[in-house]
Amino acid sequence: MNPTNKFTSSRLFTLLGSTRKARIISASALFLAVCAFGAAGVAPLAPDASDLPVKSVSEELALPNLSTQIAALEQQQTSEHYIHEEKVRAGDTLAALLNRLGVDDEAAETFIKKDKVARGVMQLTTGKRVQAQTDDEGNLQWLQATVVDGKDVPVKNISITRKGDGFVAKEEAAKLERRIEMHARTISSTLYAATDSSEDGAKLPDSIVKQIIEMFSTNIDFRGDLKRGDHFNVVYETFWQNGEFVRAGRILAGEFTNHGTTYQSVWFEDPQTKQGGGYFSFDGKSLKKAFLKSPVEFSRISSGFAMRVHPISGQWKQHKGIDFPAATGTPIRAAGDGVVDFEGTQNGYGNVIVLKHWANYTTAYAHMSRFASGIKKGSKVSQGDVIGYVGTTGWSTGAHLHYEFRVGGEAKDPSKMNVQAQAPLTAAEMARFKTYAADMSHRFALLQPVGSGSTRVAAK
Repeated sequence: MNPTNKFTSSRLFTLLGSTRKARIISASALFLAVCAFGAAGVAPLAPDASDLPVKSVSEELALPNLSTQIAALEQQQTSEHYIHEEKVRAGDTLAALLNRLGVDDEAAETFIKKDKVARGVMQLTTGKRVQAQTDDEGNLQWLQATVVDGKDVPVKNISITRKGDGFVAKEEAAKLERRIEMHARTISSTLYAATDSSEDGAKLPDSIVKQIIEMFSTNIDFRGDLKRGDHFNVVYETFWQNGEFVRAGRILAGEFTNHGTTYQSVWFEDPQTKQGGGYFSFDGKSLKKAFLKSPVEFSRISSGFAMRVHPISGQWKQHKGIDFPAATGTPIRAAGDGVVDFEGTQNGYGNVIVLKHWANYTTAYAHMSRFASGIKKGSKVSQGDVIGYVGTTGWSTGAHLHYEFRVGGEAKDPSKMNVQAQAPLTAAEMARFKTYAADMSHRFALLQPVGSGSTRVAAK
């Protein structure tokens, strides 16, 4: 064997390692090193920067006109707008309100006074919020307000907007957010003193106080029966718009403890049958009174349900209703919940409304001078709602209401009828009622002072 080859082979294996794994790793490293030297040998050299060609580029830039910028800023300053917000004060005039809003615009004031829609702003009640935008000279850009009527029921949102040299006004239904409020009160002197202020800092709306009185007046004499320490809890709905209180709604549940006895009432309107709601005791018994004995307040009976000589024909015949004399224009109330079955003129009845109630009960109201707004065939009414006004139309010798109570279309003497004003709950309705009533009972428990003793609930 060639000595050179022998030396090379033995020395090579010694350098690569004595084990097979070590020889493989060493050979791989040697191969990568050879590749690196080869790449360096064939790579081209980078050109010298001093040998590269040089090219000069020049361009003229237009600087912004300083006077134009100043004029634009001045124009922007003269176009600034300001938004003001005020609440209507007692005794406010339109001029006083606009003045506090920063409006110094005779044309805007004239438009509000003359435009049919814009005039609604002048109906705003004390405490209602008004917003307006003006420029720095006091010219009105827009004005917005929510108008409610005397019953504190939201009617519409009114907006007045500048359009060119004039104004346009539009109205739309208010989009209200419904909230549920709960309050507890203790009587220290009077009911109104308890509802005006308390530790929670909330004043109960007047409409809620009125409902409390109506709800419990059959059991409690609020003029002389209250005593120090009596207390009540109330859960009711309120309606808000853009964070502003708009109106109170209906009492959903209430309980009043008077002389140690607690009276409870809960409003229930079945979401499935949608037959209208009513107040019930917590055991599901209706608390709605029977049909009103008199659809006209503070009126006597001039002719009852009996035989009589007809004042016009002179014939002896049955008078199939009850006559209530009252001045023309006196409001007439629905005797019970129902739907308008007829609204119009019928021979001797003159202007007459017929209401259809539950089961086969109907009531008729004749000789009206006019019908209440919104009353038409198919309209739903609740007990006590005004449906028309006393008059002397048809065969009538003087202003009065002729009232009839009918069963199956036949007139009956209402003084001898013992009927409920509302149908009792069915088994399915009762199941849903108990779930709803349980929620209201839980709310009352949350209002109960810690450590207070239980109270006795009045039997219904």
